[in-house]
Amino acid sequence: MASGTVTSSEYISHHLTNLTFGNHPVEGWKLAESAGEAAAMGFWAINVDTMLWSVGLGVFFLWFFGKVAKAATAGVPGNTQNFIETIIEFVDDNVRSIFHYKNPVIAPLSLTIFVWVFLMNLMDLVPVDWLPYIAGQMGIHFMKVVPTTDVNATGGMALSVFALIVYYSIKQKGVSGFMKELSFQPLPKIFMPFNLFLEIVGLLAKPVSLALRLFGNMYAGEMIFILIALLPFWIQWLLAVPWAIFHILIITLQAFIFMVLTIVYLAMAHDDH
Repeated sequence: MASGTVTSSEYISHHLTNLTFGNHPVEGWKLAESAGEAAAMGFWAINVDTMLWSVGLGVFFLWFFGKVAKAATAGVPGNTQNFIETIIEFVDDNVRSIFHYKNPVIAPLSLTIFVWVFLMNLMDLVPVDWLPYIAGQMGIHFMKVVPTTDVNATGGMALSVFALIVYYSIKQKGVSGFMKELSFQPLPKIFMPFNLFLEIVGLLAKPVSLALRLFGNMYAGEMIFILIALLPFWIQWLLAVPWAIFHILIITLQAFIFMVLTIVYLAMAHDDH
């Protein structure tokens, strides 16, 4: 709940500002104490909360799945093992149905993307004031706990996928084959400059679509939770609970879409046109 001494716009701005560390042009290296200071730190500033939560959730994913794998039994599995095996089979079925080449990287990558993005999205269900309030009591000015509401996080993941797309395109077809693919389709060879323009735009659109789709959906969902938190307490529960239940579908769907598009784009990189 917003404090009575804080305006609605200040409350919204506070909850949408990352904990940023960078080189302030006047005060040097420090944690930003306002959105203005964060902006003044420029491109090379680090959103500490995004890094903290994204890396922490990634480590939790690796630890938890590793622990379940070590304890797995060939006999009657427990509920946790059943749950993990269901997720793995779900991802594996999607990979098999979309990716028709031999590549030992694709399935583990897809599982990592799906679970990691889901966990980051899941933080959106934590009440918007809880963790920022705890951070505030510790003297930390800002704390955004949903990494996927930061375009830097979604952009970083999308660029990693883009690097794999280019890598496998060149590995499968060679540099000359990759350049021919960009230059000599979809129109006849005499239209090479136009083909090159279209194909490069299409290639660059892949990471952009991955990053902005996930960011846009999660940012909008977080904004709705923040707006609900500004309402009287009794109205909050009437709206927050149904929205949270619906949002479970959104956070799962966005993780699924990011995973599926990654598989599709990597399958396209293996295709020989």
